[in-house]
Amino acid sequence: MRVRIAGTGSYLPARVVTNDEIVSQLQSTAEWIFSHTGIVSRHVAAPEESAATMGAVAARAAMAAAGADPADIGLIILTTITPDYSNYPSTACLVQAELGCANAAAFDLSAACSGFVYALEMAKCHLLAHPGRKALVISSEVLSRSIDWTDRSNAMLLGDGAGAVVLETAPGDAPQFVRSLLGADGAGAGLIHRGGGARRFPTADPVHMPAGPEGMAYLQMDGHAVFTFAVRKLAEILDTLCRESGVGPEALDLVFAHQANARILDAVARRMKLPMERFYNNLKTVGNTSSASIPLCLDRAAREGALKDGMRLALAGFGSGLTWAGSLVEWPYV
Repeated sequence: MRVRIAGTGSYLPARVVTNDEIVSQLQSTAEWIFSHTGIVSRHVAAPEESAATMGAVAARAAMAAAGADPADIGLIILTTITPDYSNYPSTACLVQAELGCANAAAFDLSAACSGFVYALEMAKCHLLAHPGRKALVISSEVLSRSIDWTDRSNAMLLGDGAGAVVLETAPGDAPQFVRSLLGADGAGAGLIHRGGGARRFPTADPVHMPAGPEGMAYLQMDGHAVFTFAVRKLAEILDTLCRESGVGPEALDLVFAHQANARILDAVARRMKLPMERFYNNLKTVGNTSSASIPLCLDRAAREGALKDGMRLALAGFGSGLTWAGSLVEWPYV
């Protein structure tokens, strides 16, 4: 038994915010932003949109591509760092209701920008244990609501969007090339974080001293440390997966890496001695969409006809946690 991607889908909000629109509040120039990030514009969700609404649109597109009905879906995993509610209910449950997938279990997975590859592995294991079902993996992010738009360290990087895939089982053995790895290092948790949550309470006694309204917690990032980690870890992921498969990096047809910064991708390509053309890239018009970045790229590549059966692909993510994840895919098998 093996697992394959039966359909892909994505959604980007209609509003496009260019570098020219934000430079004055960042005390920068459009040219500087592009030269240091590779980004010209990003999409920003409308007030009525959320991780759940965007995720549902992407999921419907993936289900249509796979020829899957709502009743066929047995599992929904949604990855996000910008859920509709603070902690509960899960955004996956909101999407399940919107799609009418009454037979599906549903939960959120939090692994930041590595989330899609993490969820792909979880869904794959579920399907191998329950053959005949289909699974939805959705990654949806509304990062525009988690950042201070005057903060030069991250405001220029981030955008909103959602991507999804439908997975299903198929007869036959998994291709020899298929490999995966997941990892984490909680010692680096402070490098990318957002305050809030229930870690601390602003009064000594929540029973008799209720908290007053708190200010908005924005994403915080140590850009230099994250850049160093990202370049090292992405190269390490690709090298490890290729070595375990008995091939060199040159055997990869395309690399779908987390779209964080063009300079990161360029540095990894040089380390791996691969041409940049092997690294699929949508940063210029989409920006960093956290866990949604890889499935957004996959859907665009699939609809462009860039993915052919048997192509050897690498998926690789890294992010807050710190987390990292990688998967080798012999398209469409994972």
